[in-house]
Amino acid sequence: MYTLVTMAQDLQNVLERGVETVFPSKLAFEKALGSGKKLTIYNGIDPTASSLHLGHLVVLKKLRQFQDLDHKIILLFGDFTAMIGDPSGKLQARKAQTRAQVLANVKDYKNQAAKILNFSGKNPAEIRFNSAWLSKLSFEEIIQLASHFTTQQLLERDMFQKRVRAQKPIYLPELIYPLLQGYDSVAMKVDVEVGGSDQMFNMLVGRELVKKYLGKEKFVLTTKLLTVGEVKMGKTESVFTPLSLPPSEMFGKIMALPDDAMPSFFELLTDLEPGNFENLLPLEAKKLLAKEILKQLFAQSQVGAAQREFESVFQKRGTPTTMTVFKANDKTYSVVEVLAKSESVSSRSQAKRLVEQGAIEIDGKVVKSSQEKVGNREIVIKIGKRKFLKILP
Repeated sequence: MYTLVTMAQDLQNVLERGVETVFPSKLAFEKALGSGKKLTIYNGIDPTASSLHLGHLVVLKKLRQFQDLDHKIILLFGDFTAMIGDPSGKLQARKAQTRAQVLANVKDYKNQAAKILNFSGKNPAEIRFNSAWLSKLSFEEIIQLASHFTTQQLLERDMFQKRVRAQKPIYLPELIYPLLQGYDSVAMKVDVEVGGSDQMFNMLVGRELVKKYLGKEKFVLTTKLLTVGEVKMGKTESVFTPLSLPPSEMFGKIMALPDDAMPSFFELLTDLEPGNFENLLPLEAKKLLAKEILKQLFAQSQVGAAQREFESVFQKRGTPTTMTVFKANDKTYSVVEVLAKSESVSSRSQAKRLVEQGAIEIDGKVVKSSQEKVGNREIVIKIGKRKFLKILP
């Protein structure tokens, strides 16, 4: 039975664990959550990559907590704003994306998010796209939207100040971006926005616009950022862990994390208390972390298989039982060509760099030349530390 004590404990957890800041205050938000009113709570994601990643999992878990408390959840995909590019944390303008690129990126987002959120049942989460209203704003409406803020207010963001000092350009769409993201809150008439702490400026712009357009409060909850050292999840390939990865690859990526990342990852991506992992050896703590993360995303049988494969391949120096297969069809290719054609790497240039770094092995031997031919016999190529590719003639 869901008791008042249980509800109070859940509220405490949702307001404390992984939370950086709540506006206007945690006390005011707790009062709103306990009022009995069903709040509309959303998070927005710009489809700038082909997959969500573990950094998104932090916010998705928080949304699921609110969903379990019977609040209305909206997951907004910024198909319009992604074409502009969020300037948050950027010392130079983002490369503009076409609508075709954005739509290709967002194609699998709902399936990935559905591993955490419920999109069916008695309280289903809702998917929305901000092109539904932003693409319809007239120039007059955009001018009116901009009239609520001064240039100085928009330029006070840290990264803009850094660009000014470095004499790097700030483009007009970058100044407009927070206004458009903020207008999402108005269009959806939300009560709460949840997002990473790097989104605080944009979310507070939305809070101000909700006050001006709708005459009500909008609560803002920022979560702590998932970082490895000083690097935010999603910023570089070395720490980028897509939710689209198969279980074995995700398990391996988590096992490769540095030891000092463990406390943050346990706090933000699991429900375990510190006593469950603090006294474990680093290897065992990472295995526990990997299992706790994967069990939220995959079936238990897949989690067990991923662990066994990791132990076989990386602890006992074996090879995976399953891996991507590339059929050469009686042709031969350079090792760079086959890595690119199999999509084991993002580009031929990346494949060449990996060869130069000694990070490519064929049947256990380091590849010395990017022109080495493959395809005339069955081989296994090891790419970096965790990826394998089987070539069939």
